[in-house]
Amino acid sequence: MEYLGTTLALFGAAIAVALSGIGSSIGVGKAGQAAAGVVSEDPDKFMKCLILQLLPATQGIYGFIVAFLVLIKINAFGGFLLNSGALLSTAGGIGILAACLPIGIVGLFSAIHQGKVAVSSIGLIAKRPEESTKGILMCAMVETYALLGLLISILAVFIPNWV
Repeated sequence: MEYLGTTLALFGAAIAVALSGIGSSIGVGKAGQAAAGVVSEDPDKFMKCLILQLLPATQGIYGFIVAFLVLIKINAFGGFLLNSGALLSTAGGIGILAACLPIGIVGLFSAIHQGKVAVSSIGLIAKRPEESTKGILMCAMVETYALLGLLISILAVFIPNWV
């Protein structure tokens, strides 16, 4: 029981990385399939398609950032298992776990949906390559919600009472 809070915090970090990473891999995969089709017809459109394919990957990066901040917060790199003073209470662990949920959940769903918008935008590039900026902007609109999830997770991880 003495390690329960720290274990819960580590579980939160894992959720942030896993869920946002799953969403990113799905979104990037869908966009990559569409991009491969377009590039097979016109290799000159590779860079424009690649930019759109990469956009859903950011949610996975956001989850990684939050997990890294959690590891810093719980002093995981300073040997928390050897220093019982660095262990979290159960309530602190639950708090950090809860703080990781916004980027995990929002990252999962926004990356998948951003991938779908990227697929459509890649279709736009196939027909009208000069309109690629519009496709990027449409993908960026979905990104906004991932950024909000990232922001609230970061702010919540650093609530002073969690330690």
